[in-house]
Amino acid sequence: MALNDPLGDMLTRIRNAQERHKTKVSTPGSKLRARVLDVLKSEGYIRGFSVVEYPNGRTEFEIELKYFDGAPVIREISRVSKPGRRVYASVNGMPRVNNGLGLSILSTPKGVMADHDARDANVGGEILCTVF
Repeated sequence: MALNDPLGDMLTRIRNAQERHKTKVSTPGSKLRARVLDVLKSEGYIRGFSVVEYPNGRTEFEIELKYFDGAPVIREISRVSKPGRRVYASVNGMPRVNNGLGLSILSTPKGVMADHDARDANVGGEILCTVF
């Protein structure tokens, strides 16, 4: 089975697992997914993730979800730039998510980073997803 949007699949798995109040969710591994999970972990939206390697060379990420007072820390997570429609933003045109309370995750020439880090580095790029 081929996936057209692997990052969108991971975000949907996270969203669905939090609806069911699961503590962990697994997703196939890739470099882009690892970078997005690094940003989510550093910003405090997930507890962490671990890499599970199988003998045939396949890897999976085991994502530990985070809850506060029984409610998921991630209230809303959505894919912005999709395979059919890519969305790019310059430094000046970068949107603020919920008046700065949320964040956008961008793929920039300097790597995958949160929107405030991209503003500090003075780079724009493709808006992968928004988290609140």
